[in-house]
Amino acid sequence: MNRKIAALGAFAGLMASTAAWANDKVVLGTNWLAQGGHGGFYQALIDGTYEKYGLEVEIHPGGPQVNTRPMLAAGRLDFLVTGNLLLSFDNVRNGIPTTVVAAFYQKDPQAIMAHKDQYADFAAMAEAPTVLMGRDGQFSFWQWMVEAKGFTDEQLRPYNYSLAQFLGDKAVVQQAYGTAEPVYARAEGAEVDVFLLADEGWSTYGATIETRQQVIDDDPELVQRFVDASIEGWYNFLYGDRSATYAAIIEANPEMTVEKLEAEMAQFEELDIIDSGEALENGIGALSEDRIREFYELAVASKILEEGSVDLEKVADTRFVNKGHGLDIKDALSGE
Repeated sequence: MNRKIAALGAFAGLMASTAAWANDKVVLGTNWLAQGGHGGFYQALIDGTYEKYGLEVEIHPGGPQVNTRPMLAAGRLDFLVTGNLLLSFDNVRNGIPTTVVAAFYQKDPQAIMAHKDQYADFAAMAEAPTVLMGRDGQFSFWQWMVEAKGFTDEQLRPYNYSLAQFLGDKAVVQQAYGTAEPVYARAEGAEVDVFLLADEGWSTYGATIETRQQVIDDDPELVQRFVDASIEGWYNFLYGDRSATYAAIIEANPEMTVEKLEAEMAQFEELDIIDSGEALENGIGALSEDRIREFYELAVASKILEEGSVDLEKVADTRFVNKGHGLDIKDALSGE
């Protein structure tokens, strides 16, 4: 962990009210380099919320050279920010005893990006001559786009995570992370339309939190404290002062700037990714067993998974969320 962030977190903890529990060391892994999309976790660290809940939290960023996913099962992490439910289904299918305990994005930020006004809507892009798609996308949501939305493999071309081909041809559409590529394209002077897959029926949660089943069995109270503190961190980040958290994120990932973080968070708000859907009533982090089953059935129908390959009883434990925790913070900060 970055020493400056650790020091800031410790200082904030000293300023917090006396913890009701002895401090427990917890390591949280993220799925990429520090960014605005992890802001609530950094907020809870920097402002002393984790300390208030008796937690000494270290954030271990992922990145292009760091695969945090196997670190959870190996016991090197206690909690992990994952991408979407397909990863959790895969763990269950392979007998890896990890469990989802919260979902901090009500929508998966995966999107399709097109040049402004080039296509009337999502359906019209099924006639685009070229769709750029990364390897992971080809074996997940692209299969759903083909099976359910009229796209064809003849359109498919590999996306190498460079915007050059997209910027050079207005007929090209491409895979995009809704809070990333659109920001980068606009920085290059391109006006774009962003079609969030979630708004077209891709119903997975995003930024789910997984832990080992053993952690849940041995210390469910620890899991509850971590989830509650993280929820509070997200409300404070979304509706309160982000400046110290931005500084911590930039310290952890010097490629970020305040301007980039502001642009990223503007996309989260515009696309209604975090505080939306079930979170409006049940609180950030909300999970629904019915929705998990619905997405599993979508994955089966799209030939991403085989019928019966996942024991849905092992995917998630919803008892730590859906309690409206943190809604009072939102009300106080937003004036609602």
